Amino acid sequence: MAGSRDAPGEILVAGEWRHGHGPIIETVDPATGEVIARLHGADADDVDHAAERASRAASEAGWRDMLPHQRARLLATAADLIERDTERLALLQTRDTGKTLAETRALVGSAAGTFRFYAAALETASSELTPPRGPHLAMSMYEPIGVVGAITPWNSPIASDAQKVAPALAGGNAVLLKPAEVTPLVSLALGAFLLEAGFPPGLISVLPGAGRVVGEAIVRHPKVGKVSFTGGTDTGRLIGRLAADKVMPVTTELGGKSPTIVCADADLDHAVAGVLYGVFSSTGQSCIAGSRIFVHRDVHEEFVDRLVRAATSLRVGPGTDSATQVGPLATFAHRGRVAALVDRASEEGARVLCGGDVPDDPALARGAYYLPTLLAGLANDSKTCQEEIFGPVGVVLPFDDVDDLVEQANDTVYGLACGIWTRDYRTAWSLARRIEAGTVWINTYKQFSIATPFSGMKASGIGTEKGRDGIRAYQRQKSVYFGLNEEPLPWARG
Repeated sequence: MAGSRDAPGEILVAGEWRHGHGPIIETVDPATGEVIARLHGADADDVDHAAERASRAASEAGWRDMLPHQRARLLATAADLIERDTERLALLQTRDTGKTLAETRALVGSAAGTFRFYAAALETASSELTPPRGPHLAMSMYEPIGVVGAITPWNSPIASDAQKVAPALAGGNAVLLKPAEVTPLVSLALGAFLLEAGFPPGLISVLPGAGRVVGEAIVRHPKVGKVSFTGGTDTGRLIGRLAADKVMPVTTELGGKSPTIVCADADLDHAVAGVLYGVFSSTGQSCIAGSRIFVHRDVHEEFVDRLVRAATSLRVGPGTDSATQVGPLATFAHRGRVAALVDRASEEGARVLCGGDVPDDPALARGAYYLPTLLAGLANDSKTCQEEIFGPVGVVLPFDDVDDLVEQANDTVYGLACGIWTRDYRTAWSLARRIEAGTVWINTYKQFSIATPFSGMKASGIGTEKGRDGIRAYQRQKSVYFGLNEEPLPWARG
């Protein structure tokens, strides 16, 4: 069901459930091809109404003067409501995105934890009394930006929504949330929970629609003072250019082509399991997927043999089946893109070690499935090794020399994540420092904490999300001086 519980097909515009003025959006279960919801999406007029109302709501005394612990109570209530409906939200997200129920349950739990974390962080946030350097008392304080645009991707909707919406609300702002056009349902459900939690209605809008229409309208709107975006690098660059014209801050989490490094002394049991998880969980639809797999030549043959056997044994199926490990891709169009990129890899000279096609199981014929795929025989400068595929596809590359490894691992426009598998803490530390990535995992992969900051380097993004200072990313800093001098300023004396 889309929209409010009582009005399917509606979107949330400034706290009001109504039909948007944009085209009809059909959301499709990628496991079956079934249309599960139709709704009237948003357009630029809906964005304008939402932004104007949000600006007024953010400045109204009831929200503007609400004490931090009172805002924290609302955030904590939202966390409770999300947890209350974990199963419903998990199933909704599974049907909308194709993810396994195990993963969507974890994502719902992550969203609840994010709201609860920022409630606690807000309770303990403080202004700073800075050291005096004259006859004055100076302090640094933080104020809301006003209206914030949050543009989130289709691969992990509710977790991505929470990572932007929770700190933005904690910071005292109004939020225009634009979920991906193809997976809007769980974001609309989140909007309903925020209203139920007691947030002033005008603060909350959920505006699904085409990025080139709704997303661009949010970025361009004069009332929007900041945009936080997670998605493709090309779109991130466009948002950055539009924001520059407004002299507006942005936070962007963009693409990745992350290296995973298996050293000669690695525990291969752990490495195989970790690399498998890093590439194929979420059906590879993850910006931090460890899709370039660098393996030391001393263990290359054994490791690759074990990895291929493990990949071919993964259970492919619908996310509602508890045995499934790899669900369908989020859309049929995206499945077609992934397949085309694998075909291009073969044209580049890649050897397909496993996968490289859709399943031949008739029971999966109606879904957007693609087999876990491993490629070999390519150089790191090939298009396949340089461009993000965003699907269940990994490329294995042997290495001999550590310096050459580091050069190859860093030879990409991206710098989001890295995995390192070694028993030697010195090697781990040295590689972690030398690899250009915002997050490095050592003998593990895709482990996250809302308490730990997350950011990207190079074309993987600007700014930082998560952590205690995540609230500050949605606030303006202001310095206030109190004069303590008994006499007038000497310059003014006659």
